Amino acid sequence: MTRLFPIAALAASLIAVAPAVAQTGGYYAATPATAPAKNTLITAGTLWKCADGVCGAAKSTQRDVIMCQMVAQRVGKLNAFSVAGAAFDEATLAKCNTVAR
Repeated sequence: MTRLFPIAALAASLIAVAPAVAQTGGYYAATPATAPAKNTLITAGTLWKCADGVCGAAKSTQRDVIMCQMVAQRVGKLNAFSVAGAAFDEATLAKCNTVAR
């Protein structure tokens, strides 16, 4: 049963960020540990819009992990990253955060 707590916490966090993702128009959703200084940023030609602590972007031709790493390089450590509503697991998110500024 202890394994259900992280899943429940993740589900709750995704439900909480859903309105912000809708506002940012995202196929990708990144939740930075600290709010970015700007409301928009560009990574390899992909426009990210940030609102309410979540940054979203339209689908890109880059691999999902690369998209995560590019946004982490710009905004710093991410608390969460999802692709089309599916959240990265802890190991993939940790790999993404290795390049965070």
